[in-house]
Amino acid sequence: MSLRHTLLAAVAAVAMTGLAASAQAKTEITWWHAMGGELGKKVEEIAANFNKSQDQYELKAIYKGNYTETMTAAIAAFRAGQQPDIVQVFEVGTATMMAAKGAVYPVYKLMNDSGLKWDPNAFLPAVVGYYTDTDGNMLSMPFNSSTPVLYYNKDAFEKAGLDPNSPPKTWQELAADSKKIIDSGAATCGFTTGWQSWVQIENFSAWHNIPIGTKSNGFGGLDTQLTINSPLDVRHIGDMAAWQKDGIFKYGGRRSDSAPLFYSGECAMYMNSSGSYAGVKGNAKFAFGVGMLPYYDDVKGAPQNSIIGGATLWVLQGHDKAEYKGVAAFFNYLSSPEVQADWHQFSGYLPITQAAYELTKKQGFYEKNPGTDVAVKQITLNKPTENSKGLRFGNFVQIRDIINEELENIWAGKKSAKQGLDDAVKRGNELLRQFEADNS
Repeated sequence: MSLRHTLLAAVAAVAMTGLAASAQAKTEITWWHAMGGELGKKVEEIAANFNKSQDQYELKAIYKGNYTETMTAAIAAFRAGQQPDIVQVFEVGTATMMAAKGAVYPVYKLMNDSGLKWDPNAFLPAVVGYYTDTDGNMLSMPFNSSTPVLYYNKDAFEKAGLDPNSPPKTWQELAADSKKIIDSGAATCGFTTGWQSWVQIENFSAWHNIPIGTKSNGFGGLDTQLTINSPLDVRHIGDMAAWQKDGIFKYGGRRSDSAPLFYSGECAMYMNSSGSYAGVKGNAKFAFGVGMLPYYDDVKGAPQNSIIGGATLWVLQGHDKAEYKGVAAFFNYLSSPEVQADWHQFSGYLPITQAAYELTKKQGFYEKNPGTDVAVKQITLNKPTENSKGLRFGNFVQIRDIINEELENIWAGKKSAKQGLDDAVKRGNELLRQFEADNS
């Protein structure tokens, strides 16, 4: 063969290789998420396993900061025409995402358009109810849905002469147990809390079957008003302010900043997301247990059911059909019993489907890890009422900041519980009226 023929054959081979590679190129899907630390590593693992499970799509999971930062980045990217396919948005961003006309590809429509087999009835009602429209259609894909629970230091309970297998059921018991623990020297603080607005206002209200706002907590329309200054809310926040003075309660920050107070053994109890389980397990140097949230036993209807937090995955408009088929394929993979059971068992987040819950039970996980089923039992304790289905308020990310500010004023002794909560309602309602005006 002449040199010319050899060169032509080589060029042809390279061209054919290039064509084959092009034909086999995977469709890229981008997923912006807000999971840091151990949870972030698990998200990377989920993405990698999806990529290994098929050869058509390449999912790229990209960490964009905390929930607020991730949502803000996605909004900015959409305006610039550089949005991801999927973005993780925390539950209080639901109303904002629903109001973003033309920006969202509703999950029920995406899945129906994909032609893939999909059963919306497979998901836990307590989870999907928060993310459906008035016709019951699922708008976003549940992923890391959580509810707050009570973590407690079993070693501190034992040292104080308390039953390490019996966490307090009521607020009265929690205060009494805290005093015994402090007096015994087992800890210097009774309890702390993460996400104080979510746990001590929003979930507290649902757990006691009282409204957070009018119009079914915002589900019934935009012309809603906050009601978080009810006599029971004022009583509870007043109790917490008094307990802080006695050392029973210690404030540690707005999000999960209080976790080190529990990890170090300084505070014997810690209320935060069931999704904090992995963090507690990885950091606590003592035996710990999980219990349901405390309640006031003189309040009729308590305990009712807690409400969810965490986040869902929203699909953004502006991409081609191939990418959306890939997103649908990923959602099918993500909601499979095996993937969901593994995520639930690792993280403490709720299993989003009944099948994942049943698989976890069958695998003996709850028996080997007592307390890990508390979140499921608590959120499904009773059929949700209008007061305990959840909340859907516009501008609620900013409203939570207001609630946090006013609670901090109360903890600092600058305002009474009533004054602080009255001010939170007044300021919050102004943002609700602004959202109503912008979206009417």
